[in-house]
Amino acid sequence: MSAPPRIGLIVDDDAIFRVAVGAVLERQFDCSRIIEARSLDGALERLAEYPDITFALFGLSTPGVRTPTNLRTVRECFPQTRIAVVSTSGNRRNILMALEAGVHGYMLKSMSTEAMAGALKLILDGGIYVPPSLADISSEAAETSDEGARQSGGTGGEATAPETDSAAGSPLTPRQQDVLDLLVQGKTNKEIAQALRLGEGTVKIHMAAIFRYFGVNNRAAAAVAGARPYPNRKRNLMSGV
Repeated sequence: MSAPPRIGLIVDDDAIFRVAVGAVLERQFDCSRIIEARSLDGALERLAEYPDITFALFGLSTPGVRTPTNLRTVRECFPQTRIAVVSTSGNRRNILMALEAGVHGYMLKSMSTEAMAGALKLILDGGIYVPPSLADISSEAAETSDEGARQSGGTGGEATAPETDSAAGSPLTPRQQDVLDLLVQGKTNKEIAQALRLGEGTVKIHMAAIFRYFGVNNRAAAAVAGARPYPNRKRNLMSGV
């Protein structure tokens, strides 16, 4: 019996990178279809639409992805999908946080095509890929020094901004905030799906992320928590402003 066709999902705001990784998946791993997304919200919609996605690669700089809460939610809602992240940063803390969230691999964008193919093979074969730099205790100190030089405009090279979430201070994505707003208003999942033009499955995924963020396990508790101020809240629903 032949193996089922592989479907890959690439989530990154860099179109060129998405095309490059897609080509590797198609040529070396027989992926019959490559699906692309530019944000975590878009990725969740694609995952809900195509539950048989074999592998999903998330760019760590993509809005919403860097938050461990969201990575854990993706892993829990799609246990059959192999999940990996890719980043320009080899920071030890970033790597450990991603692995603790349950991803199956952490890759660097600076990897050669051959090295990335090897990492992808390990992940697709059921293993966990960890960058070799994690074993180098001195790497974190060196990176911290380089980052300080870049930020201060010193001789460390051209200044670059560190990866950050688009909604700084809040692990809720814009779509999750929309879902929460409607939940606080007493809307059902079906009504939320209709209002936001989403599938009910996608709404359930966003709801799972909201539950995890507030540390609750039911809609009522989430609604109460969501009615209170939280980081980066867009508006106060209770007062109508």
